[in-house]
Amino acid sequence: MSRIIIVSNRLPLKAQKKEEGITLEPSEGGLATGLGSVYKQGDNLWVGWPGLVLEEEQDQEYVRGALLKENMQPVFLTETEVKEYYEGFSNETLWPTFHYFSQYAIYEQQLWEAYVAVNQKFCDEVLKFAQPEDTIWVHDYQLLLVPQLIREKLPGVSIGFFQHIPFPSFEIFRLLPWRREIIEGMLGADLIGFHTYDDMRHFLSSTNRLLGFANLHGLIDTGQRAVLIDAFPMGIDYEKYATLASEEETIRIAEKYRTAIGTPRIIISIDRLDYSKGIPNRLYAFEMFLKRYPEFKEKVSLVMIVVPSRDTVEKYKRLKEEIDELVGRINSSHRTISWNPIQYFYRSFPLPEISAFYRLADVGLVTPMRDGMNLVSKEYIASKYDQKGVLILSEMAGAAQELADAIQINPNNIGQMAEAIHEALILPEEEQITQMSAMQALIKTYDIHQWVKVFMDRLSYVKIKQQSYTTDPLTGEALDNLKQQYRKKTPRLIFLDYDGTLAPFTKDPRKAGPDQELLTILEQLTADNCNRVVIISGRDRQTLENWLGHLPVDLIAEHGVWLKRREVNWETILTLKNDWKREVRPIMEAYVNRTAGSFIEEKDYSLVWHYRRVPSGLGKLRSRDLIHHLGYIASNINLQVMEGNKIVEIKNLEVNKGLAATRWLEMYPSDFIMAIGDDRTDEDMFRLMPRGTFTIKVGSQRSVAQFHLGSVKDVRNLLQSLGSSKETFCPELTEDPSNPQTYS
Repeated sequence: MSRIIIVSNRLPLKAQKKEEGITLEPSEGGLATGLGSVYKQGDNLWVGWPGLVLEEEQDQEYVRGALLKENMQPVFLTETEVKEYYEGFSNETLWPTFHYFSQYAIYEQQLWEAYVAVNQKFCDEVLKFAQPEDTIWVHDYQLLLVPQLIREKLPGVSIGFFQHIPFPSFEIFRLLPWRREIIEGMLGADLIGFHTYDDMRHFLSSTNRLLGFANLHGLIDTGQRAVLIDAFPMGIDYEKYATLASEEETIRIAEKYRTAIGTPRIIISIDRLDYSKGIPNRLYAFEMFLKRYPEFKEKVSLVMIVVPSRDTVEKYKRLKEEIDELVGRINSSHRTISWNPIQYFYRSFPLPEISAFYRLADVGLVTPMRDGMNLVSKEYIASKYDQKGVLILSEMAGAAQELADAIQINPNNIGQMAEAIHEALILPEEEQITQMSAMQALIKTYDIHQWVKVFMDRLSYVKIKQQSYTTDPLTGEALDNLKQQYRKKTPRLIFLDYDGTLAPFTKDPRKAGPDQELLTILEQLTADNCNRVVIISGRDRQTLENWLGHLPVDLIAEHGVWLKRREVNWETILTLKNDWKREVRPIMEAYVNRTAGSFIEEKDYSLVWHYRRVPSGLGKLRSRDLIHHLGYIASNINLQVMEGNKIVEIKNLEVNKGLAATRWLEMYPSDFIMAIGDDRTDEDMFRLMPRGTFTIKVGSQRSVAQFHLGSVKDVRNLLQSLGSSKETFCPELTEDPSNPQTYS
């Protein structure tokens, strides 16, 4: 039976040492709630660290046994691993980089090596239990390498990965010395999820710039598998918070707190101690609000809860001191005998008390400098039982993309934040109810359970999609069947790409003309009058004419711009313009001038930048830049940019091999059809082939084609064996050029 294995840094239960021994208590966070319905079913499993360093074997065995009863499997970390992998690389390198605080990031090889080792440790633990038919769901930035590590051992297993923090733009991500390894690690998954479209877009950009993988609608073709990248805004357990807010105990606590605070209006702010949360700016804004609107003195209080986190680390220690000083200064400047403007708590509260704060607060103040999602904003909304209240939300939080009815602010704009506080406090109740009810309806529908369901559905979808792109090797029974069909069925239509299919790539593409072996193979194939052989290439028509024009073959040049049936001269069926070259050519020439060994090939309706003779690293880098540069131009003037084997080509959008091949399919209906090609341009041809066509991809197993062959040599061997088959009788071909028909 297949099962789901969840992998995260922390387990839903954490081990704690007390006088009476080791106990297991629930961990904080919404992930355990959302995935509770998953890991507790059947034989499903959750793999992670129990949150405590346990060095004694007997302690480990006790915790392992206790967790196994709860469908959990621990990964035990040493004190050094916690310090270097978790506190070090995860939180001193990845966390600041991914939250756009790169000035705080440290880049130490020792920490990276610890990160790699612990990711391997998590992988090894998963592999003890995982089977090829299982689904493995890996979570968050601490385990970015785990998907690929598992993939290497279980190539066919279904793997999902979800990033719970932001993914930065390429300009920030590229600062990491290990950026390529991180991307490759993540791409071991079949589905990679982020909270927002922006994070998804940044990841796709980094993947393209670093590895050269393009994407179509979020689907990346790695050459081996299709990997889907998508946005899944995480929700909360709406019913849990809504129910808790209306319980008698919560109401009692809320009334007690309201009396203690003593002001008619209350603002709530809840964060973990972290520089990404924007706490100092929030305090400056509240101070500015009090100065601008003194009529609110003694009428409003800011209840600020800061949950302790890593305050022994120097930058966090300094942040704590800054917050303490700001709170002290603001309170001392504005307080009265009966009023403290800020009620500051540096500690955590039990959930019922947090719910009480949400319930009684008129305003929720959530202003992070950068946040993956921020569930506090959604918890506040779910807790507003009477739908009265206003949410002030940073546009830098992932939740801002969903919660459009909140008052959204830039957390760097202190004045705007101060005005937002005033706006929230004077907003009429009917408007509060309208906005709050709309946001409640949204987060109630897209709750944590829906988030899990949508993610797992998309993971199933991409596995099906991968199977549709998986080709079979053209060997054994498949090869015998092709040869048998070739002998039995006539007439035949054979489409053959040139470069990388019939002829190997050369350092100078201009010297890749046909050798004697290839000419002999084509002569044998065309000697059989049952065969119509079509060479379909991106090459220009003059080159194809010079190389192959003396043979009785049909030619398609420039991916379908120029067509030549053996009975007639060159023609084009499209009305195309090439005046765009005046704008594009200087850009490509600039790249030639910067990149020794590259050159431009000019065709009638396309331009090609070749970089086969450029050192691989430099060539790949320049090609990425050129593709991005041309992409902006192409989108506005009906052009498309294509990447091939050591080339970048820009051409008219209407032209592709599939449309050109369709013309031959219409003119020459055949009982046996075969199409062979090696690159992305040939995928257009494969897609439009009728059912029953033998479609063959060269050099890759990832294609919409049915079969694959390993090399040019394999293609030649196949064509040679077909060409030497016993000749079959075909009636003479007759055709009226003004009204093309099929074989007679």
